Amino acid sequence: MTAAAASTPGDGKHEKRTGTAAAMHACVGVLRLICVACAIDWVSGTGSTPPALVVLMAAALAVGWFVKAVRPPPPTPCGTPGGPPVTAPRARMRDGRYLAYAESGVSRDRARFKVVYSHGFSGGRMDSPRASQELLEELGVYLVAFDRAGYGESDPDPRRSLRSAAEDIEDLADALGLGDRFHLICSSLGSHAGWAAIRYIPHRLAGLAMMAPVINYRWRGLPRGLARQLYRRQTVGDQWSLRVAYYAPWLLHWWMSQPWLPTSTVIDGSAPFPNELDEKNRVMALSNGMFHQRARQATQQGVRESFYRDMAVMFGRWPEFEPTDLAEPPFPVHVFQGDEDGVVPVQLQRHIMRKLGWVNYHELPGVGHFLSAVPGLGDRIVRTLLPAPVPAAA
Repeated sequence: MTAAAASTPGDGKHEKRTGTAAAMHACVGVLRLICVACAIDWVSGTGSTPPALVVLMAAALAVGWFVKAVRPPPPTPCGTPGGPPVTAPRARMRDGRYLAYAESGVSRDRARFKVVYSHGFSGGRMDSPRASQELLEELGVYLVAFDRAGYGESDPDPRRSLRSAAEDIEDLADALGLGDRFHLICSSLGSHAGWAAIRYIPHRLAGLAMMAPVINYRWRGLPRGLARQLYRRQTVGDQWSLRVAYYAPWLLHWWMSQPWLPTSTVIDGSAPFPNELDEKNRVMALSNGMFHQRARQATQQGVRESFYRDMAVMFGRWPEFEPTDLAEPPFPVHVFQGDEDGVVPVQLQRHIMRKLGWVNYHELPGVGHFLSAVPGLGDRIVRTLLPAPVPAAA
């Protein structure tokens, strides 16, 4: 595993954001100096303040307030003073960050298959496809799930990007000694790491399965009319949340904390699901407190570092590639999608799958978004991804 931090195209975007913030603060400083000079001039009686400068003073105060208001609080990393404790094993990344992980299945030293699991929005390292222990034993599967950057007990990554999502998976595999090639399973919004892995680390994967991969309505490869129609079927709050994530991701934390603005129903769990099982699980998770408990665990280092950076990466701009730009990788790719998914429109998923003829597409009748909650489906996904052991010759 490379010890030094790699230079990536995402670094340029980070520098641009940093430069923009510095320029904004410089402008505010200049405006404040003008305000002070005008005030001194007025108080001393040496001159009168022109109306234009009065307007400028008001603008400076307004800009200063806005910059302060939209600035998110600093993160509270695990293991630091005032931060949550570190309770899970963690692996070191190339840039010095640490990712927390949890292991299941068989031990690494006797595993036939080594599988990494990338959780969805508001998830964590304790999530999995929910394959049975009997199947994992039968196939010889070692499974490691991890808190993605900023979630749970994994260090925040201020430079999170599509590339960094793939590199984190590669670094985790190297830190745990999973070998030259391993399998990857991604769920929901965590599937952006799957697309990124095809793009950036195809030489490391032996196979990939994505469970209800979330789509970005602004991908160029989607039919604009259909994407716009389905986008507008969302609640107003979800539309605006995705709009802010795309056009002004730096504003997400402030926007989502304003009770008078339309915000995401996915984050607060308020929107009903069309699928009966999804809706049953949503109501139960809200009533027994599990929904909010999971959210607290996921965001304990800061909601911006987990939820909002997730939204910015998934629903922001994809300048380097989109799924429909990808060439066929040297390993099998499977996508599992319910036709009653209330989060990912099946019509758009079908379009992507038609354009990517090399993906093995499994559409599931009568199934919603949360595939790991469907009895027996975890076993089916793992069996589909991993070849069965060859029977010993008689």
